[in-house]
Amino acid sequence: MIKAITKPAILAVTALGLCSAFINLAYATADGPDYYDVRLVEKHDVLNIREEPVYSAKKLGEIPYDGICLQNRGCVGGVTYQEFSTLSDAELAVIRKQRPRWCKVNYQGTEGWVAAKYVMETQHYAACDKRELIHDLPSANK
Repeated sequence: MIKAITKPAILAVTALGLCSAFINLAYATADGPDYYDVRLVEKHDVLNIREEPVYSAKKLGEIPYDGICLQNRGCVGGVTYQEFSTLSDAELAVIRKQRPRWCKVNYQGTEGWVAAKYVMETQHYAACDKRELIHDLPSANK
């Protein structure tokens, strides 16, 4: 009788552990904050979402100057920690110009790249979490 209970219990604990690991991986898809807000974009302007992390890439969409809850999908480019720690401001400026930082984001269903200098960690986590839950509901997509 103990063997019969032990085997299902072990399988259940193993399955629970695997599910927990999968959930953590699903939320840990990118370094940095979970969400960004737009910054440094004038009221009459927009932040462009691009197909690739370069200014000349095809434009996929626009984010308003006050856009919030841009879901972070990871960033590329910019200066490394070692460069930041050891180089002068002038040297850093050269690197930033040669290797601008770009972040892949998802904004209201459009996924693409934005120049990182125009985003910052969100100040609206509660709103972002609520939007994600609403977006994931099947009825919201009808």
